[in-house]
Amino acid sequence: RLTAPLVFIGAVAKQALAQEGMLVGAHILQIADIKEENFNPLGIEDKTVVELDAKEFTVLDDAIGEKMQARILEAKADLNSVGGVIEAMVTNVPAGLGAPYFDSVESRLSHALFSVPAVKGVEFGDGFGISAMTGAEANDTLHFEDGKVVADTNHNGGITGGITNGMPVTFRVAIKPTPSISREQKTVSLAEQCDTTLTIVGRHDPCIVQRAVPVIEAVTAWTMWDLLIEAKKWK
Repeated sequence: RLTAPLVFIGAVAKQALAQEGMLVGAHILQIADIKEENFNPLGIEDKTVVELDAKEFTVLDDAIGEKMQARILEAKADLNSVGGVIEAMVTNVPAGLGAPYFDSVESRLSHALFSVPAVKGVEFGDGFGISAMTGAEANDTLHFEDGKVVADTNHNGGITGGITNGMPVTFRVAIKPTPSISREQKTVSLAEQCDTTLTIVGRHDPCIVQRAVPVIEAVTAWTMWDLLIEAKKWK
C-alpha cells in the first residue's frame, strides 16, 4: 500500500535518469551473518545493473545468494526473522548536484530512504569505516582523464561537501528483522496495566530485505531525478 506509489514513481524516474545516462542498481549485500562482495566503488558496468534487475533474488554471487535464502528459511523454521543490508549505486552521475548543509545529497537521499519501512541505518561511501582512516587515506584524490576530472578512490561515496563529485553515488541501507514473528513475546497490557505475552498469527515474511531492493532503487531514482531537475533550473 505504501510502497506501491514509491515504486511506481521510481520506475518513471529510472527511465528519465536513463535518458541522461544515469543508472540505479542495488543488490542484497548481507542477510543476517552471510555477506557477499561489495560493488566496486569506482563503478559497475551497465550490464551488471541489467542482470541484477532480471534476478528474483538480487545478488551478485548466486552461490552466496543460496546460502542467504537458506538462512531465511532457517529463521522461518525457528519462528524467527532476519534482517540485512542493501547496497545501492547510481552511475554516470554528473558533478554539481545537491547543495551544502540542509539540502546535501546525503540529506535528501537519507530523508527519502528512511521513508521506507524497516530502514534503520544509511551510510555513504565507506560510512562508519571512514572514521578509522586518516585524512590522507579518506580524501579522494583527483586526476585528469581524457579531459575529465576523475577521482582515484571513492571513499566518500561520490559526494563531497554535500555535492556530487562525478563519481558513482554509493551507499548501504540497513533493514531490520521483521518484527512480526510467530514466537510468544513479552509485552504489556495498557488496559489492565500489567505484563503479558503476545503471539502473532497469520502469514509474515521471515525476511523483507529481498522485497525492499526495488523500493530502495525507486526512492533513490526519484530523489536523484529531483536533484537533477533542480540543477538544470540554475543553468
